[in-house]
Amino acid sequence: MADPDAAPIRVLVVDDHRVVRRGLRTFLEIQEDIEVVGEAADGAEAVERARELRPDVVLLDLRMPGTDGLEALRSLGAGADTRVLVITSFTERRSVVPALRAGAGGYLHKDIDPDALAAAIRSVHAGHVLLEPEIARALLSNDTDGRSGRSGTLTEREREVLALIARGRANREIARALVLSEKTVKTHVSNILMKLELADRTQAALWAVRNGLAE
Repeated sequence: MADPDAAPIRVLVVDDHRVVRRGLRTFLEIQEDIEVVGEAADGAEAVERARELRPDVVLLDLRMPGTDGLEALRSLGAGADTRVLVITSFTERRSVVPALRAGAGGYLHKDIDPDALAAAIRSVHAGHVLLEPEIARALLSNDTDGRSGRSGTLTEREREVLALIARGRANREIARALVLSEKTVKTHVSNILMKLELADRTQAALWAVRNGLAE
């Protein structure tokens, strides 16, 4: 339930189809806690508008002419101030993984129920990593090397850090939550990846979800 006293979630809608942008705007603007602050038709315009408007969440299509969504994601970076929720017709693994590694906070299919989309925007804004179940299953299906038995090698602090990684928290946010220095958090993250033999934070987040360390 939305907090009536909280500021509305500021959303930038990015899609190359005007009818899609207008449809999303029409629905989102009836949500009491969501405000559409702008639209963009391609990746280059998305980056420009995001830097100008500083939205809380960018609702981003991946496949667009010119500068596509993935390139826009890389330009926007994975900063803590603006979260990116990818909404696209393409959910194959080769599209999902680069988007997550470029900093996407979530990845959803365009046929998502409108109310579920509003809930997804709220979740990503709150800092959660959000994947539709079939996408998460596709990513996790490749993890068949027995890593699930290695959670016992993690210290209690590393497990706490991993749980926060799974919630989409940046190192700075983890440091603040656990009252640690950012340098110490970076060391914990490196140790987690090394112990679990994972390549990056995306794999770590999925591992945590699969092994019950995070919701």
